[in-house]
Amino acid sequence: MSRPLIAILRGVTPLEVSAIAAELIEAGITRIEVPMNSPSALKSIEILAKAYGDDAQIGAGTVLTVETVIDVAKAGGKLVVSPNADTHVIAATKLAGLDSYPGVMTPTECFAALGAGADGLKIFPASLLGTHGLKAIRAVLPIGTQVYAVGGADHTNFAEWMAASADGFGIGSALYKPGFTSGDVSTRAKAMVEAFDLAKG
Repeated sequence: MSRPLIAILRGVTPLEVSAIAAELIEAGITRIEVPMNSPSALKSIEILAKAYGDDAQIGAGTVLTVETVIDVAKAGGKLVVSPNADTHVIAATKLAGLDSYPGVMTPTECFAALGAGADGLKIFPASLLGTHGLKAIRAVLPIGTQVYAVGGADHTNFAEWMAASADGFGIGSALYKPGFTSGDVSTRAKAMVEAFDLAKG
């Protein structure tokens, strides 16, 4: 079963990324983002795309430029996530045939991102907008818009965010931080999936 959970592996290295991804996929998290400010991020994306491209959606986070979109596509990535809503980056992502999830906070950013072709919206940082803010914005978004809460949403409050209409979540340090072993990630990923399934009902 595919769940709307994106693992954010900020700081991961090419040497460890394959073992960590294997544990995430085994636990049921099949969307994996390597932020571009991680060491040799494109190499990690290439490794994951070759090893797990048929089993998971592999992509890049913290994508800030059109040039980076092109590099991610060449590395085999299928997902582009950004902390901001740069319409040039979104358009380039769609032109390359990849999924686009830009970071947004305001209705203006939401509609600009959707107008540029975004597949979904990343509310970031979710803790700043809050569940009440998401409910208010959801009232004006087109029906069916996919909204992911990132930054302050995790296994402790999935149900609250779902009640506020969040469709999915990006999970960073609650799943992985530099220094975590694949075993650490496995334990956390299983707990995250269990919490999500429980909140989903």
